[in-house]
Amino acid sequence: MARADQPAPLDLRQRFAAAGVPAVPLDLALRAYECGSARGEFAQPLLTLIDYSRPSTAPRLWVLDLARGAVRFHTLVAHGRGSGLARAVAFSNVPESKQSSLGLFRTDETYEGQHGYSLRLVGLEAGVNDLAYSRNIVIHGAGYVTPKFALRHGRLGRSWGCPALDPAVHRSVIDTIRGGSALFAYYPDSRWIETSRYLRCESPVVASTH
Repeated sequence: MARADQPAPLDLRQRFAAAGVPAVPLDLALRAYECGSARGEFAQPLLTLIDYSRPSTAPRLWVLDLARGAVRFHTLVAHGRGSGLARAVAFSNVPESKQSSLGLFRTDETYEGQHGYSLRLVGLEAGVNDLAYSRNIVIHGAGYVTPKFALRHGRLGRSWGCPALDPAVHRSVIDTIRGGSALFAYYPDSRWIETSRYLRCESPVVASTH
């Protein structure tokens, strides 16, 4: 349910759709967020949506401010080396697969690592993305996630499963969403959509231990 100072869910959908956020991923992302929020998973009304059904050359990550009904960021994001070339077509929760994972995540702490300023992710869906933390699936900047790289190669470079961002914006994005906001990674995988406990909120959901 929306707070008194927050747009109603229908109004949110209309605002984001008018801003160009794709309808089906948006609807599922909001549904998953509402389910996770009802279970106390998130500390702030921000939702990052990644639409992996789009080619990597298209900006396919949105940071949605649910309190204001505004798009904070719309930018490029890479997928994992094992997920596909110009398009992501395969997803996994398996260590060393170098594939991206689908589903609902919670952002965690920031740190300085191999790829500089980075943000850890906690996967909330058992068997789908719950190994993300131990797999070191994090948000970080990468020189292969830029319009210049996409123009030269016809695609972005690929990570080892991380949703890597353009270095021009990655720090701003991380500073906005860190510390307990929601991230939802979408692909039209019917098996996941039909069985996700966050998309079928009447089903029991085991809270993350991270």
